[in-house]
Amino acid sequence: MHGHGYAPQQPPPNSGGTHVTLRVLFVVLAVVTCGLLAWAPMLRLAIVTRRSYDWVLFGLVTALDVTALVLVGVDPGDEEFQGPGNAGMVILLTTLLAAVAYYLFADIRHFSRYRQQYPGYAGPQPAYGYPQQQAPAPVHLQPTQLHQPPVQQTPPPPTRPAPARIHQVQVELDELSDYLRKQEGGN
Repeated sequence: MHGHGYAPQQPPPNSGGTHVTLRVLFVVLAVVTCGLLAWAPMLRLAIVTRRSYDWVLFGLVTALDVTALVLVGVDPGDEEFQGPGNAGMVILLTTLLAAVAYYLFADIRHFSRYRQQYPGYAGPQPAYGYPQQQAPAPVHLQPTQLHQPPVQQTPPPPTRPAPARIHQVQVELDELSDYLRKQEGGN
């Protein structure tokens, strides 16, 4: 009658698969564009964490990307980059590496802190077709039974599936073997 009561309702966190997918998507987006979209992961990070530091880094990465594009655009070289174009590419690739590294570091750290708020949550566990073992039922003692030993309940013996299916497969394989032997003898 007197117990712990109901556990407080807390929304379980999202599965880690969604976060990993988004991380991979934003990193691939930045790398495939050779750093032109290195601001995209920083924008997602700033929106998710809502920290002013991340917003400042987003602005810095955007400014560096624009500066690199301007330097590449004003390069007078016809087939190869010269001074400004080389500087623009170095800025672009350096910004790409720094933005991706910081994005992964900060995003993983942010969501690991979130998971620590729900320490007992492990999510649904797959059974893979095997029966789940039941925990033994707790023994509840009445006040008159305090000095009596609790009654142990023996679990029922595990049931094994009927071997009928195995025998059926064995019979079919024997028939197939006989058929193949007849075919080999007839050729």
